[in-house]
Amino acid sequence: MTSEQMTVPGWRGLTLRLVILTAVPLAIVLLLILFGSFNLHQQEMRHMVGERDERAARAAATALDQQLHYRAVAIQSLALHAAEVEQVEDLLPQYAFLQSDFSGGLALYGDNGRLLAATGSFDWPVERTLPSTTITFSDPVSDEGAPGQTLVLVTAVAPDGSAAVGAFSPADLARRIQLMALTGHEAAGAFLLDSQGRLLYQAGVHSQPLVDPNQHPGAVSALRGESGAIYVSDADREYVTAFSPVTLTGWALVLEEPWQAVATPLLQTTLLAPLLLAPILLVAFFALWYGARQIVRPLQLLAQKATALGWGQFEAIEEPVGGIAEIQRLQTEMVHMARKVEAAQQGLRSYVGAITTGQEEERRRLARELHDDTIQSLIALNQRVQLAQMTADDQAAAAKLSEIEQMATQTIEDVRRFTRALRPIYLEELGLVPALESLVNDMMATSGTAYSCRITGPTRRLTDEVELALYRTAQEALSNVVRHAQATEVTLTLAFNTGCVTLSIQDNGRGFTLPDSPAEMAPLGHFGLLGLYERAQLIGATLHIKSQPGAGTLVEVQVTTA
Repeated sequence: MTSEQMTVPGWRGLTLRLVILTAVPLAIVLLLILFGSFNLHQQEMRHMVGERDERAARAAATALDQQLHYRAVAIQSLALHAAEVEQVEDLLPQYAFLQSDFSGGLALYGDNGRLLAATGSFDWPVERTLPSTTITFSDPVSDEGAPGQTLVLVTAVAPDGSAAVGAFSPADLARRIQLMALTGHEAAGAFLLDSQGRLLYQAGVHSQPLVDPNQHPGAVSALRGESGAIYVSDADREYVTAFSPVTLTGWALVLEEPWQAVATPLLQTTLLAPLLLAPILLVAFFALWYGARQIVRPLQLLAQKATALGWGQFEAIEEPVGGIAEIQRLQTEMVHMARKVEAAQQGLRSYVGAITTGQEEERRRLARELHDDTIQSLIALNQRVQLAQMTADDQAAAAKLSEIEQMATQTIEDVRRFTRALRPIYLEELGLVPALESLVNDMMATSGTAYSCRITGPTRRLTDEVELALYRTAQEALSNVVRHAQATEVTLTLAFNTGCVTLSIQDNGRGFTLPDSPAEMAPLGHFGLLGLYERAQLIGATLHIKSQPGAGTLVEVQVTTA
């Protein structure tokens, strides 16, 4: 016997609940942690590198300031010294130690702007070298002795109006403080601009061609006197751009290096550290899958088989469900228990069969006595009433006798119907099909429900035991419909198929919740279902019941025939 309650079992399975309530939130949390930590790490790393390069740019700008200050002080000292001596031509050899700092040469001018002495081929027009202030740095000029090179002139004016001038190369100055070494990567770049945005020095690889360095984002900020670090992207790379002003001259210093160069293998490793959560997530999913496959699913199968066992399908529990060793041992114990229950049930079935046989015999005896004695006595009584009615002179007495006759006739009909219920004469004399048709007609006559009877397949007689069990099953099912279902339509179908016969009773009533096993039928008051189950067991039939509150009930009995 099997049962079905027409529920929606899919999403209520333990496996799916584990996935929805455990695996999915865990996966979401781990992914949030993974990508969140990845992004946070990336942002912190970018911030750290930006601070590092900004400090490097500031350090380089400070070094440039110191070098420029040193040159300014040296030229100022030369101008003051020249104002104190008469033979300035002999003074420059004493300052030969400055030749390494002023690769463009040194020069001394009188207060009238006349060149008094110079080293090398130094010869600059007076109007370009004599400023109105004490110390000045000139705009970049081309070195006539080295085409393509740029020089910057630093001029100091003495109190008497004489002046000293030194010419130095900004490129040499940048190389002296090792700008490229500050970036720490061969793919980096650096450039230096004067206060007007003119290029003084450039080297290395840049984020964009320096067609107009004055428009570079870092240079623009540095020329405004700002320090900082930004990220500049080109088609292939992203550059960390640090910038800082050179305070003494108003120059702008910009250092650049590609982000890929900053992310050293160690930093890349730490960046990928959050990805270690991915294997953990995979392990968690594998553990869940293993638990579902080796524990949850076998337990679900074992629960299904235990339910089938409760409905008398003893062979179902013997099919292996797999899983871990503990579940297999549990199934083995359940198989042993099922065999003992089956043996006990066989004995109980024989006992119930004997009781049922005795019950049917008692019904036949009672039906026979009612038919032979009670009904005959009622018929005789009815005939006496009719005779008395014919000889009655008083109309009032005749009316009372007529009423008694009607009551006797109705009682005879009720006793006959009761007798047919106790002993289905049609079943014994004509077979199962006429008996079921007569049963349906009787139910229709005594209730307001619409009944229909369908017979399919080539009809044939069955054994007395099977026909009686099927008839009693239909009788009990229809009686349950009348008492409990509150149905408006009931269909009885008897299908003769090859090798089996199927009896089904379908109603559109209110339905009910099926018990989980036959053992719960009696405590819950389902004695009619228990009777159906026992009758099906006696003839080796399969009983299938499908019901749900508000959706009607289907009772189906299938018995194998020769």
